Amino acid sequence: MKLETSISYIVVCLLTLMSITVVGQQSTITGKIHLASGESVSHATVRVKGTDISSMSDKNGQYALNNVPYGNREIQITAIEIESKTVQLKVHKPIHNFSIAVSATGDIAIEGVEVSRMTEKKEMETSGFAVAVIETKEASLRNLTTNELLDRAVGVRVRQNGGVGSQVEYNLNGMSGSAVGIFLDGTPIATFGSSFNLNNIPPAMIERIEIYKGVLPSHLTGDYVGGAINVVMKKDASANNITAAVSYGSFNTYQADLSGMYRNQKSGFTTRASGFYTYTDNNYEMWGKFAMITDAEQRLKRYQRFKRFNNTYKSVGGRFEVGFTDVPWADQFFVGYNISDTYRDIPHGTTMAQPYVGRFNEYQAHVFSLNYNKSNFFIDGLALNVNAVYSKRNTYLQDTARTMYNWDGTPMVRILNGEPTPLVRRPGQGQQGEAVMTSIDRDIVNMRTNLSYTVAHGHRLSLNHNLNTSRREDEDLLNPNAIVTGNDRRTSTNIFGFNYEATTFGDKLRTNLLAKYTINQNHYTSSNGGITTLTNRNPGYGLTVSYNVIPKLFLIASTENTVISARDEQIFGSPENSILENLDLKPERNVNYNAGFRYTAFEDQRNRLSLYASAFWRNGYDKITVQAVDSVIVGRESDANIETTRYINLGKTQSRGFEAELTYVYNNRLSVLVNLSRFNSLMKVKYDENGRLNRLYNRQLPNEPYFMVNASAQYRIDNLIQKRSTVNFFYNSGYVAPFQTVWIDSDGWFTTPRQFYHDIGGSYRTPNGRFIVSVDVKNILNAEVYDNFGVQKPGRGVYMKLNYMLNNLTGK
Repeated sequence: MKLETSISYIVVCLLTLMSITVVGQQSTITGKIHLASGESVSHATVRVKGTDISSMSDKNGQYALNNVPYGNREIQITAIEIESKTVQLKVHKPIHNFSIAVSATGDIAIEGVEVSRMTEKKEMETSGFAVAVIETKEASLRNLTTNELLDRAVGVRVRQNGGVGSQVEYNLNGMSGSAVGIFLDGTPIATFGSSFNLNNIPPAMIERIEIYKGVLPSHLTGDYVGGAINVVMKKDASANNITAAVSYGSFNTYQADLSGMYRNQKSGFTTRASGFYTYTDNNYEMWGKFAMITDAEQRLKRYQRFKRFNNTYKSVGGRFEVGFTDVPWADQFFVGYNISDTYRDIPHGTTMAQPYVGRFNEYQAHVFSLNYNKSNFFIDGLALNVNAVYSKRNTYLQDTARTMYNWDGTPMVRILNGEPTPLVRRPGQGQQGEAVMTSIDRDIVNMRTNLSYTVAHGHRLSLNHNLNTSRREDEDLLNPNAIVTGNDRRTSTNIFGFNYEATTFGDKLRTNLLAKYTINQNHYTSSNGGITTLTNRNPGYGLTVSYNVIPKLFLIASTENTVISARDEQIFGSPENSILENLDLKPERNVNYNAGFRYTAFEDQRNRLSLYASAFWRNGYDKITVQAVDSVIVGRESDANIETTRYINLGKTQSRGFEAELTYVYNNRLSVLVNLSRFNSLMKVKYDENGRLNRLYNRQLPNEPYFMVNASAQYRIDNLIQKRSTVNFFYNSGYVAPFQTVWIDSDGWFTTPRQFYHDIGGSYRTPNGRFIVSVDVKNILNAEVYDNFGVQKPGRGVYMKLNYMLNNLTGK
């Protein structure tokens, strides 16, 4: 399906979904949640069933529900310490005062004690796992990508080879690649294809982002050890709504997204749909020591200044789900279809020393999914969750142009017979080696099953199974009759897991014991035509502990000893990303330890100060990482300007460090956040194969930033332009210490400089809350910002975004 056809298809489907909704008159409901004794109940969730209208009671039990449609409404009140209650209210006037009495659960004596509950974010962050939660409510209103949100999180570095649409890898305190899992609602995002990635999913479609470092919970059990990023999409099926956004900014970048949700309250029939479109020229300026051209004498000249070209990126995608929610036989049941289509110019290889002209690739993916979950499955306390995905993906790569270019857009020349002559590769070659027109088909199946049983209060057992299979076929379109060596390439992974979760000592101590067994198989056709099968079987285990020492102090610790297998792209290569194959790649084992705390140091009606800190110690064996140049010899700097690389096993490595975060909120108007991460990732192989001292022993691993600081602030002003309107101002800054892109760089030519950048922005929300307009200025001081192998990222950019939200739609 071509890009234009995909756009039309998505728009038609979305407009069809949106046409079934209507709007009515609205009211404001206020009141107090209290016990029969009169005691206030704080932090209780008050929701209008059938809508996304909700509120949380404050310390005095007061709540407010705005924009409630007229009609007979059900008001639902929930909290951990009270019995859930649903009451009826006929909404027929602009303002209702409606206080609600509730009952405490069990035999808990609450007299004189404030009733409160944890938010979902705090509940997760104090569960014992090394986890941070990013809530996207405010970020969704701004011109920010999901990757930009992640890059500001403590201990996270998003490694991106250039601008929008370039190859991305996620680093969690020194762990990256196959060690880190990237999930979309608990399903590995790689299943959905390269064109449906975190950079293309607008924050407006996301409920929250969970960042785990180390041990993973049972529903994410997989072939990972460094941690995981799980993006949880919005799925409150009680809310019928439409959201849309469009933005435009520097480098001719524009983005649009549209989503909607509908639920029939009687039958439980539910539909969800979303779509996005992204386009950019990515023609930002490059300068500094990594900006080079090759002169007629074939010498590299640094510190040039020019704009990137041949760097277009465009992507379109849609996600459609149909099913039932909150029915007797299922809490949620959905069948879904994802489609995505992407075009991407490839402007250079692994480093950006040599520009490419005419090298590009196209992605397309068709993904079918089934999601089912049910609590109290046949018997009380038994829960079943099933996620199954089948993905059919295609990657087309073309590189047939022979003329070589410099970054100033002119053909590269050399002196031939005393005359400057354009440099043209010999027949049969392209911009990067041999000319190619390749079509790569991948069939991927991922199925995750989780069966859990609550044995008694605070004690739960879980059994988990994860099946992941991938089959890849390469077709040489330039030589259709040629026999492709090693064309039959398959990987399969079966993971069996067991979890025991316990909450003891008056709910102060939480533990989670994990055990898993992994069977990984790689199949490929060898050069003699035979089938080679490599099988790895590895056990693993882990433990998380959280202890509530005092009401606002939680101690958190975890440990894990497990093995991860290489991904198929790491073994069989990824030519569109300049990655060569390495069939000898071995699994990686890690032994990790994490210990830290979360503490609310101060909290009153106006101020809240929260602290978080964690230390970690990670030992890796046969670490899987991208191969880097060992050293640079003076006068031969071109040795480090590589166009391709591959994944290798490094042997023994060690990473020790810490991360910390401080959050301050004043009067629910001003919020300030500062976090930092500092660690050393060192090569620990002391002797080489000949028994001599390894010259790389105790050296910092290249291409890994090891000291990062982020700071952000937000201030809200109400009623500034119009009554009931809201204005927000934002500031963000980031610092990355210099790090090497090669193992030994005595002259500093391949060390990225210090990076210190600043972003500012603002947004305006109209009184009815439906329109929000925002402006963001990223990297306002135009600082040099780099990533893998010295690839420069965009400088200063200005972006404007318009959001439209239509909520409170009826679903009869």
